[in-house]
Amino acid sequence: MVKTVAIVSLSHGTLGEGFAKHELELGLSRLEKFGLKVKLMKNALKGHDFLKAHPEKRAEDLLQAFNDDEVDMILCAIGGDDTFRLLPYLFENDELKKAMNKKIFLGFSDTTTNHFMLNKLGLKTFYGQSFLADVCELENEILPYTKKYFEELISTETVREITPSDVWYECRTDFGENQKGIKLNSHKNEGFELLQGSAVFSGKILGGCIETIFDMYEGEWYKEAAELCEKYGILPTLKEWEGKILLLESSEMKTEPETYLRALQALKSRGIFDVINGIIVGKPADEAYYEEYKKALIDTVNNKALPIVYNVNVGHALPRCIIPFGVNATVDAEGQRIIFERTKWRD
Repeated sequence: MVKTVAIVSLSHGTLGEGFAKHELELGLSRLEKFGLKVKLMKNALKGHDFLKAHPEKRAEDLLQAFNDDEVDMILCAIGGDDTFRLLPYLFENDELKKAMNKKIFLGFSDTTTNHFMLNKLGLKTFYGQSFLADVCELENEILPYTKKYFEELISTETVREITPSDVWYECRTDFGENQKGIKLNSHKNEGFELLQGSAVFSGKILGGCIETIFDMYEGEWYKEAAELCEKYGILPTLKEWEGKILLLESSEMKTEPETYLRALQALKSRGIFDVINGIIVGKPADEAYYEEYKKALIDTVNNKALPIVYNVNVGHALPRCIIPFGVNATVDAEGQRIIFERTKWRD
């Protein structure tokens, strides 16, 4: 059971801004009600400008959280767009490797890069939620589906099975204090959608936000992202992709289908679709480009035998589950579930 949670700001410094104070207070109160002790790492509340200018301080917080024997779980505050800038401060002299302890690591979005860093070092991580986006949700409670998986993770230190949410929610556009208690608009959710291939397939899951992955491979937004990822070898080799399940989910930017297509083509050109066991795809935020993304996936993969399961409640669309990385998983689209092997992930 998780007893102490460390909160880190590895990307954007939103958590330390005055306009987010009411969210911070709400989230801390909720974590305490879960019976958790919370450690805000030294630089987590330094704000956007400071953290943008000092990636070394963000890296320092992550290293300290791993080195702190009291910390059971590292929870990312929020995503952003430049956590790749932490790479030199974590890998140049094996700093992260030396600090590595088996702790729960949870985050999503730009945190995708951190997941790939930790995957390189052999840590099984958890993808799908963050402190600001989920624990600090402005409704009177954490969204029920989201809360279910967060509670399971902190109480059992794992997630055993994922099933679809009955509903999906429109993303909040106003996070002001006057929005506390305001309910999100909800819609019926249709469940996992098998686009092609076998309804049942297995493998260890790895992936994340498709825009971040595109940047890591191609430097689409930051040339330095691809350069640093290559320099420090955090992208899996084709051999390391063999037998895995690729998770792809799209960001709140609601990326144009043309860019989404190019991101898929970047993965295809590296042979990844030729060696993986399947693809699971998160519901697009607000179901933006829902059909266009499906077409891009089918056309780009161009292999009807490769399973693709769409509309999984993970990533930038609400609500969010939590997906363990590095654990054997079986996707059963017909049974509408993803089952994770019972394992001592700390081993």
